[in-house]
Amino acid sequence: MAEAVAINADGRIQAVGSNDETLALKDDKTQVVDLEGMTLLPGLMDSHVHPAAAMVEFDHEIPTMETIADVLAYIAERVKLSKPGELISLRQVFITRLEEKRYPTRAELDKVAPENPVVFSTGPDSMLNSLALKLGGYDRNFKVKEGSAGIMEVDPATGEPTGLLRSLSSNVKAGSSKKSPTDEDTYKRTVELFRDYNSVGLTTVADRDSSLKMVELYEKMLAKGELSVRLRVSPGIPSMSLWPACEKAIEEVVQHPRTKPDAMLQIIGTKVYLDGGMLTGSSWMLEPWGLSEAYGISDPQYRGVQKITEERLEQLVEKVTASGLQFTAHSVGDAAVKLLIDTYEKVNPKHSIRAARSSVTHCNFMRPESISQAAKLGVCIDMQPIWLNMDGRTLTQHFGEARMVSFQPLRACFDQKVMVGGGSDHMQKIGSFRSVNPYNPWLGMWTAITRQARKLDKPVHLENALTREEALRLYTTNNAYLLKNEQHTGSIEAGKLADLILTDRDPLTCPIGDLVETKVLKTWLGGKVVFERK
Repeated sequence: MAEAVAINADGRIQAVGSNDETLALKDDKTQVVDLEGMTLLPGLMDSHVHPAAAMVEFDHEIPTMETIADVLAYIAERVKLSKPGELISLRQVFITRLEEKRYPTRAELDKVAPENPVVFSTGPDSMLNSLALKLGGYDRNFKVKEGSAGIMEVDPATGEPTGLLRSLSSNVKAGSSKKSPTDEDTYKRTVELFRDYNSVGLTTVADRDSSLKMVELYEKMLAKGELSVRLRVSPGIPSMSLWPACEKAIEEVVQHPRTKPDAMLQIIGTKVYLDGGMLTGSSWMLEPWGLSEAYGISDPQYRGVQKITEERLEQLVEKVTASGLQFTAHSVGDAAVKLLIDTYEKVNPKHSIRAARSSVTHCNFMRPESISQAAKLGVCIDMQPIWLNMDGRTLTQHFGEARMVSFQPLRACFDQKVMVGGGSDHMQKIGSFRSVNPYNPWLGMWTAITRQARKLDKPVHLENALTREEALRLYTTNNAYLLKNEQHTGSIEAGKLADLILTDRDPLTCPIGDLVETKVLKTWLGGKVVFERK
């Protein structure tokens, strides 16, 4: 703990210490700001966001949906605004967060949109109505292409499609009256989003599964002086394309000038998808998922979706880490986590996994042996505590408490010194609590400390909880290391960039129930104020 911080004209911290020590450094040009004993913290970081997806509300607000009735009412409203035959699409309303904890059925979608194709998408999976199935060519005779990880669910009694597609493109050939954002729309919306990130204390974010086009947008914002967060970028790679196409995509990233070290905007690695999602019933598990009406699972041996073969995964890891870039893969289930870390162990003798800061993205179900292996290899983890809060109830009801002991095992990871960073996986909407997923870091910290899920009367394996200081490290020092920027950010130390936040309470001592209500009063990026609460 220190009393004062001195910041130089270059936006770096010159000294940290007592009031007397720092005031001794001032001259006639120095501005002295009395914080009146309030709490000053390092700027917070989010290890996993998708800024491009925030464009989803650029032309109309999408209400929060908590029931199937809410979903159907929204679709019915969009039908009124569309012509017959036009596509109605709705993304990222996760069934784990609906009161009924299930997909809307094909019949329910047919009833509200009999003359419009409807695609209800959640992550990699989709529920289609009858017209969408017809336009996409999905019927009882449909065959998944060889080599595809996709699944078309069918009614075991009739052989007819239920409407649920897992890791399959909906491929619906239909027009849409939905507007597309212009470049100006995208620019303005992204500036607005980053300012909102600043309002909750975020000064660095990692754009995962990004694109080189988004990098161009960020460069434009930087040139105009409107980039208010530091960006660490991991472009997506088409992992199941033919290998020459994969190699070309990786090489384009490797050769990009933004891979050079830069504290403000840097490409730090690449991202692929190894499995599906736990919120949609398609994460790849070591044990069968179990039958589920909510997730539409009728096969007792179903273990989820593996999207990349073992051989291809090894090719990808070797190619990326050979360049020194960070490799990461969306790996939710414990089978996906195990395969990715096993692959890192194979490649490690040739190319250091620790040096590349290669990581596991999400890592929601992790066995003890995988934790030990990650610690040995120096594998980092990009985890989203907010998912426990949002989805812990449904997951506990489905898997049972015994299997949930391996869900987000933060305590074991910290005890074995595995570097875990905290993120949100923000996908759409602006607003730190209303967004999908909520990007409020104070909610993430509170969840990591309490292990409390919404609408659940007890914590989810409290033995996996973190202390307050550890939870704060998730969003500061740990993320700085994960995002290859620890020399410049993550802590209040002499020589580091003055990315700072002033809060209305001390997160280490306030009543735990109040932590999630923390308000950021002011945010500095490199010594410059980028947010001030009015």
